[in-house]
This record gives sequence, C-alpha cells and structure tokens, in this order.
Amino acid sequence: MTETSETPEPTGTEPTEPAEATETETEAAAPERVFTLQQFPEKLAIVKLPPGAEIPEWAESSSLFSITATATETSLICAGRNVPTKQVAHKGLTAFAVMGQLDLTMVGVLADLLVPLAEAELSVFTISTYATDWILVPVAKAEVAAEAWRRRGHTVDLAVPVTPPRKKRS
Repeated sequence: MTETSETPEPTGTEPTEPAEATETETEAAAPERVFTLQQFPEKLAIVKLPPGAEIPEWAESSSLFSITATATETSLICAGRNVPTKQVAHKGLTAFAVMGQLDLTMVGVLADLLVPLAEAELSVFTISTYATDWILVPVAKAEVAAEAWRRRGHTVDLAVPVTPPRKKRS
C-alpha cells in the first residue's frame, strides 16, 4: 500500500501572507490635500432649545455663533460662559476652522479632517458655513486633535478672535 500525499485545496479561510503595499497604495494612504486650521480660544457650548425658540438674551456671540432650526429643535452654538446651568447644553468645546474659502463642490474635506480624529477616538461636532467647515472638540482634547492633524500633514495655528464691528448708535 502506498501513501499519496495530496495538497488540500484552499477553502478561503486559511491565513495568507499580507501583500506588500505598492508605491501607489502607500501614496493613497496619505491625504491628497492638506489644510490649515485655526484653533479659537473661546470655550463654546452647544445648546438645545425648543422648536421655534427665540435667541435667548444670555446667548453671547463668539468666533462661532450659529443657530440651526429644524421642525423638532433649535440648536445654538455660542460662548459657553453665560449659558444657564439648568439649560440643556454641552459645554467646554473649542472650535477649529478650516482656513480659506472652500469651494462648495470640494468632496471629502470633512472626511480628510475627521478620520484622524476618529482614529484618535475623539468625539466631534461639525458645522459648515458658506465659506468653510468648523470642527468642535472637547477643550481637554484640543491638543490631541491638533497633533492628530499635524501627523497627517495639516497645519494648526492659534487664531486671533475677530471682534465684529460695533454698530454706531444714532
């Protein structure tokens, strides 16, 4: 009796050697674009208001002041220092703005910027304006966010808040 050894056919579940990345695949892993972001110094809050709510008198403007109204709620982003303690709000956020006017047809801007933060396990809140994108992160994690972006080739600078012009009294 002779024994024959046959090589079993692969079932597709056997471990395989990882293929080495080609130069093209390695380049694809790097962001195609790099951005400059500015970090603003104010501590912000995201405030939940009822649908159709008026802007409260305590709502203080800052580098980012936004009102978003839907059929089910009104959200407000404002300086956090005067938000009443009983108000439903998430406080202690810092804002980063993508510098320069972004073309509204650009694809993947937020993906390029949010993937490094997701990999660093940071929670974020984003908002877009006509000109640019804003990313809010907890103040305590601002440096982690900045470093995550820098590792991807982005630049992060400290912003100088812009004071809106005062209205002349008549």
